[in-house]
Amino acid sequence: MNRNGYGGIDRFRLIAALLVVAVHTLPLVSLSPLADFILTHVLARVAVPFFFMATGFFLLPDMLPALNHKNNAGTGTNSIKGHKIFCEGKRVDYKALKTYFKKTASIYLLAVLMYLPLNIYTGRLAEMLKPSSLIRELAFGGTFYHLWYLPAGMLGVLTVCILLSRFNWKGVFFITGLLYAAALLGDSYYGLTLKFDGLKNFYDLLFICFDYTRNGLLMAPVFIALGGGAALSGRKYPVTAYAAGLSVSATLLLTEGLFLKQLGWQRHDSMYIMLLPCLFFLFRLLLNIGGKASKALRNTALIIYLVHPLCIVLVRGLGKVLDLTSLLVDNSMIHYAAVVVTSVLCALSLLPFINGRKDDKNAGKGRAWAEIRMENLRNNVEQFRSILPQGCRIMAVVKANAYGHGDVEMAAGLNKLDVNAFAVATVEEGARLRRKGITGEILILGYTFPEEFSLLKSYSLTQTVIDSDYAAMLNSYGGKIRVHVKIDTGMHRLGVNSKDIDGLLSIYNCKNLAINGTFTHLSSCDSLLQEDVDFTLRQIEQFYKTLYKLKQVGINPGRVHLQSSYGVLNYPYLKCDYARVGIALYGVLSDKNHVTRVSPCLSPVLSIKARVVLTKKIEEGDKVGYGREYTAGGKMTIAVVAIGYGDGIPRNLSAGKGHVLIRGEKARIIGRICMDQMMVDVSNIPRVVQGDIATVIGGDGRESISAESVAACSGTLTNELLSRLGQRIVRMVTGDPIFKENRVFTPELKKFYETARFSIKSPHFFSMLHK
Repeated sequence: MNRNGYGGIDRFRLIAALLVVAVHTLPLVSLSPLADFILTHVLARVAVPFFFMATGFFLLPDMLPALNHKNNAGTGTNSIKGHKIFCEGKRVDYKALKTYFKKTASIYLLAVLMYLPLNIYTGRLAEMLKPSSLIRELAFGGTFYHLWYLPAGMLGVLTVCILLSRFNWKGVFFITGLLYAAALLGDSYYGLTLKFDGLKNFYDLLFICFDYTRNGLLMAPVFIALGGGAALSGRKYPVTAYAAGLSVSATLLLTEGLFLKQLGWQRHDSMYIMLLPCLFFLFRLLLNIGGKASKALRNTALIIYLVHPLCIVLVRGLGKVLDLTSLLVDNSMIHYAAVVVTSVLCALSLLPFINGRKDDKNAGKGRAWAEIRMENLRNNVEQFRSILPQGCRIMAVVKANAYGHGDVEMAAGLNKLDVNAFAVATVEEGARLRRKGITGEILILGYTFPEEFSLLKSYSLTQTVIDSDYAAMLNSYGGKIRVHVKIDTGMHRLGVNSKDIDGLLSIYNCKNLAINGTFTHLSSCDSLLQEDVDFTLRQIEQFYKTLYKLKQVGINPGRVHLQSSYGVLNYPYLKCDYARVGIALYGVLSDKNHVTRVSPCLSPVLSIKARVVLTKKIEEGDKVGYGREYTAGGKMTIAVVAIGYGDGIPRNLSAGKGHVLIRGEKARIIGRICMDQMMVDVSNIPRVVQGDIATVIGGDGRESISAESVAACSGTLTNELLSRLGQRIVRMVTGDPIFKENRVFTPELKKFYETARFSIKSPHFFSMLHK
């Protein structure tokens, strides 16, 4: 909720809250009853459904994070088991559901108590406490006229979860749509219901259970499902398309409202048919507008919604006491303005208690954290774009939590930089990105089990075809599945042998496979040893030969890609559609000793820091840490730093192999690194105190420790080191990767391209390749 990209939603929350105030104060009624009807009885009815959509958008993806391999995905045999709800192979997170219910129920209870004096004053409390009324009021009525929204949200979420446990998304939308249709017949279309005696008798029974059909059982589920669908499907079309759709649907909504008013069918005008497309386009438009999310706006909107009826009573009371009723109440515009101002003042006065202490620059930096610099990511993207040939786009590899950098954070930043292709290792990683609103193509590089094929379609993911048999399994699943075909040119891991043309043709002829890409993997492109270069060139040659043969028989291989990070840095001239840039995109190389043909000016995106939690003096001969491995050679001062191998710091950095930076100076790691702490020698660093920052990776003053050097000291690759960083390390994102086109070709690079660029159409292709 605090990430960038949802500012449009948060701003409209406030607008929606003010529209709810308008519904209950009728601001235009003293000027024009028709204009007031259009505003408060038609257009303002988008407010509460919008709140339901926001709930579905932010809540449902967090409730469906895991996979249940034992469940028969897509077969309709899903079931609720204890506290775990299964849907389409996804397990609903009971903890997330419980948190939502606990929070909403707490707000609901507080609101009920807040309006208890008014219910006592009006005499409604005695009626509500009757056994026949109590459950109805708490479950549907809310005990006060605007509080119905809170139990409706809880009941609506529960309804959608139960439906998802038994049906796929199409089934959920169909059933919730039927529930909404039933709600319409008891609301704006009630006049139609009265024309049929059987239907009228049915609704007479319903109205014994609840007063209105705008409740959590009939109205809320469809909008909560729409919100969840918006989160899972991403943002696919430009702002202008959604703006046009909103304009048309809003016009039709207004026409529908006026038509029903003319017919006199409305029992309670909370719902219209055109609210569905109207909310669909409105929500997608707000997602495309984006902007920085605002917790203050969210809480302000909530408080205004909750307290505005009290403010209505207050304004009317003041008008009576001050003999200003004609001004503050009878004048509908001034009445509305007075209620809004009073509600906003209440919200501003309560915000400090809700928000708690204000975040400061050290928020989240209590123990150990990673600082993610988005401006460095932008620089790296621009550097790679300056290297790649025109027409070749970056496919960002964000597997393994984007090499420890945070997959969602990196992908969201890359989306802003106009990077719209991603590669991940598993279907779970791809689904997570979709649930968090990441758009573009997401390629699954690894194997996806047949039990998880439904996720490929649900989240619009692209699967790698690893061999002919696997292609047949995907083809037999039913319905089109997007795929890229992997060709094995010598690495002998995944992929179809490049010489097996018949096997490849059988894949490309599968009717249910939407093949939009073909690729291979270069196994030794990080090395410039002549034998490795020769092998890499043979791989490249074999790949293009295979593509040529496929094209000769009329096969379109789709988008072609074969370079990884080192493939770009050592063979940048290859004519491809994508370059799969991974570790280097984050400003580091796999090994500090690697030399590449092209050396762009890359900037590390991540640094790792932790707090000093204790300093102490030790004497000569004292033993430090587990196993009493380190012995002090004299009097010294040590510091305990709150980070360890449980956070992904390699344990074999112990015994003086590694360092951290404190106050701009190197401090040697001594003793064994523990799970949660490490000890360092600060004898030569003056004034080290509790709370000081220790830099494990990154810079401090004139000193710096690179990820490559840490990996080398621990005997591994940077890829492994960063990918092992634990979730306990909070990722602190700084900066905003605003897109800036900056394609720069140095004279040396231009010359390199002129001599090395080639095309598969060239008759001298293979001879140029070996040059």
